[in-house]
Amino acid sequence: MKYIYFFFVASMVLLIHSEAFSQEIPALGSYNETRVQYNESGMIILGAWALGNMVWGGIGASNTSGQTKAFHQMNLYWNSVNLIIAGIGYWQATRELPSADLFETMNSQTSIEKILLVNAALDIAYMAGGIYLKERGFRLSKDKFVGFGKSIILQGAFLFTFDALMYTFHATHSKELPAFFEQVSFQPAGLTLSIPLTH
Repeated sequence: MKYIYFFFVASMVLLIHSEAFSQEIPALGSYNETRVQYNESGMIILGAWALGNMVWGGIGASNTSGQTKAFHQMNLYWNSVNLIIAGIGYWQATRELPSADLFETMNSQTSIEKILLVNAALDIAYMAGGIYLKERGFRLSKDKFVGFGKSIILQGAFLFTFDALMYTFHATHSKELPAFFEQVSFQPAGLTLSIPLTH
C-alpha cells in the first residue's frame, strides 16, 4: 500500500512540475535572444582569433626556423580546429529559435554554463600540457617540443580567458531568470485525476 501512495505522490509532483515549467512566457523570447547573441558574438571572436593565428602562423612558419618555426606551426594547426569549432558553433547559434518556454530556457541556460566550465577546466589542462612539453623540450634539446609547448600555453591561456568571460556574461544574464517565476501559474489547466473506488 505504501508503494501505491508513494507512486501517487510522485506522479502528482511530476505533473505539477511539468505543467508549471512548460508554460510559455512571452518575455522569455527576449531573454533567450540575448543568450543566443552572446553565443554568436563569442563564436565570431573565436573565429577571428583562429583566422588571425592561422595567417600569423603560416607566415611565421615559412620565414623562421627552430623553436619559433614550431611555435608558428602549432598555432596554425591548433587554430584550424578552432576555426571549425567557431564555424559550427556560429551556425548552431543562428539556427536556434529563442524559446518562450521556461523549462527549455532553464535547461539551455544551465547547459551553456556547464559547457563553459568544462571548457575552462580543459583550458587549464592544455596550459599544463604545454608547460610540460616545453620543459621536456628543454631537457631533451628538442626545439620542436619547446615551440609546440609555448604555442599550446598561449592558446590555452586565450581559451581560458575566452571561456571565463563567456561564463561571466552568461552567469550574470541568468540572474534575470528568477523574475520569470513570478509569472508562472501552478494551477494545472485542464488536468483531471480520476481514482476509481472499489468495494
